[in-house]
Amino acid sequence: MYNIGLAALGDNVVDLYEHTHVSYPGGNAVNVAVYAKRLGAGRAAYMGDFGNDRAADQIISALEAAEVELVRCRELEGESGWSRVSLINGDRTWLGSNNGGIRGRTPWVLDRFDLKYLSQFDLVHTGCYGFMEKELSKLNKAGIPVSFDFSDDASEGYICSVAPGVEYAFISRGQQSEDAIKAELLTIDGYGPKICVATMGERGAIALYQGQFYKQQAQPLENVTDTMGAGDSFIAAFLLELCSQGEKNVLSGSDIQKSLLAGVEFAAKTCSLPGAFGFGQKYQ
Repeated sequence: MYNIGLAALGDNVVDLYEHTHVSYPGGNAVNVAVYAKRLGAGRAAYMGDFGNDRAADQIISALEAAEVELVRCRELEGESGWSRVSLINGDRTWLGSNNGGIRGRTPWVLDRFDLKYLSQFDLVHTGCYGFMEKELSKLNKAGIPVSFDFSDDASEGYICSVAPGVEYAFISRGQQSEDAIKAELLTIDGYGPKICVATMGERGAIALYQGQFYKQQAQPLENVTDTMGAGDSFIAAFLLELCSQGEKNVLSGSDIQKSLLAGVEFAAKTCSLPGAFGFGQKYQ
């Protein structure tokens, strides 16, 4: 149990598995909120826009079952976000998306009531698919620590513009060499985040904190069902473990290593679930 409150802002989607015709709730923000709750966070909330269709019903039902707070969400007239996924030669392959659906066309503008609600949490997580970039300055002014997932496809210019408003920065780099990853982490660190982390798939993860690199090997995978959500589950576990160390002016190397280990251990467990966190439904 962690005495930590985490709120996630931004993306919610259904992942449409075309090879099985099963849809699963997901999205970086949704996944991190659900994983935080499963890990025992004191509070876990999701804030974002839903469409008013079957996909929204599926995602909302899953979040309610996971006991994630939804009190600041909105329902809009339009299509929810979706992404199409298949397995090709055993590899998960992305086949396209509708760019967030109605949520992508109506970016959320945080107001004073949103900020008052979010100030109740220890940190807020969002990412590059959440359409929340312009709102980070409001969170910064309110003194709310921000975690941000740049995923695997954010451009250098995008990272340069967003990272100064971020305290915990994450990137996904499964194919790059460790030297290239470390160089990129140093670049991101120069924009101002407190800690920068790169997940590397089966190679584990690397963190950069105050000029020092820390590495954690991935955990062996058993009964692998689906790797969807592995990176998001790492983020949730890493953040909860790190924030549970309390407010320290300087984190220790042990703090970082414990957080990396928590991340890779939980990510390995997530790979035994279908979809990001289950709750699949058949579709035509």
